[in-house]
Amino acid sequence: MNYMIPTRQIILDTETTGINNYGVHYEGHCIIEIGAVEMVNRQYTGRKLHLYIKPDRSVDPEAVKIHGITDEFLKDKPNFLTIATEFIEFIRGAELIIHNAPFDVGFIDYEFQKHNINIKTNDICVVTDTLQMARQTYPGKRNSLDALCDRLHIDNSKRTLHGALLDAEILGDVYLAMTGGQTSLFDHQESELTEIETPNKIDSSAVTFSKNLKLIPPNEDELKDHIEYLKLINKKSKENCLWYKQVEEKIKH
Repeated sequence: MNYMIPTRQIILDTETTGINNYGVHYEGHCIIEIGAVEMVNRQYTGRKLHLYIKPDRSVDPEAVKIHGITDEFLKDKPNFLTIATEFIEFIRGAELIIHNAPFDVGFIDYEFQKHNINIKTNDICVVTDTLQMARQTYPGKRNSLDALCDRLHIDNSKRTLHGALLDAEILGDVYLAMTGGQTSLFDHQESELTEIETPNKIDSSAVTFSKNLKLIPPNEDELKDHIEYLKLINKKSKENCLWYKQVEEKIKH
């Protein structure tokens, strides 16, 4: 028995030596904490990555007020190059879910460049910015992580200081709430979509294309079931199912 390729997502946050939102890594600031939480098919797997990193410069006092991480705490932690392989392998091939992604990705890529690691985040991951997603969903409103927690009724009472792992866990709940909950798009039908029977060995002749393939159109009941299924996808995706919109247009005409 084989399985469909799972959707793997990593919810990620970083803390840094500085607190400016843009271009701060060009001033020599760097990452001091990484927190990452894994989801597969919109379900938490329990796998997490939490790393503290010794920077090559001091932490700004204003940044310490935000995350509470001091030079003294970091003095015996590994540098970025030491943890780079572990970090890269954890995120490789996943969709990264990040709030204000340009900030974190900018720092990550700066660390790669600084340590002569010849990749960029977008080379190994797809990046989704939940801040941009929130601005599109709630235009004109505050869309900080705390504001989204209040709006979506997510408990962030433990968040007295910023911390990369805690913020990643909270962001995971925010992302799920903004995109329809922790279940898959197909709810009770998920099990039917997850497993598919395939032979253990593929016969090469089975994938040979034929010019004489017979087109078998669906009957009325099959077409009706298909449309109902697309309606379900459209509802769960908050009316963003392109397949259903195409079918709906054909029905109208």
